[in-house]
Amino acid sequence: MAARTTNPGGAEHPGGPEDRARMTAWVRGQVQGVGFRWFTRANALRIGALDGFALNLGDGRVQVVAEGPRARCEELLEWLRDGDTPGQVAGVTEIWDVPRGGYDGFAIR
Repeated sequence: MAARTTNPGGAEHPGGPEDRARMTAWVRGQVQGVGFRWFTRANALRIGALDGFALNLGDGRVQVVAEGPRARCEELLEWLRDGDTPGQVAGVTEIWDVPRGGYDGFAIR
């Protein structure tokens, strides 16, 4: 049976600290000026238990950083790649790391 932890809002989610991850994704395509960051934040909040941000980059990409249970990060990554996102996603590149912390919720930067 998997361990269960509780997020600050009191909702339980599967896993413990050992399954927490940091996912950084760079989304390319027509993803700026179309509400992409707002929808990314809304989807991260819907998934729940994720902290991080979405940021427009100068080269036209959007950077998304999400920390939380690895399965939830993977769900956000799947949405970035295949979901009903605004604009047009041409591709997503991601890297995985250990969480660094320091985020208060999921922000638009």
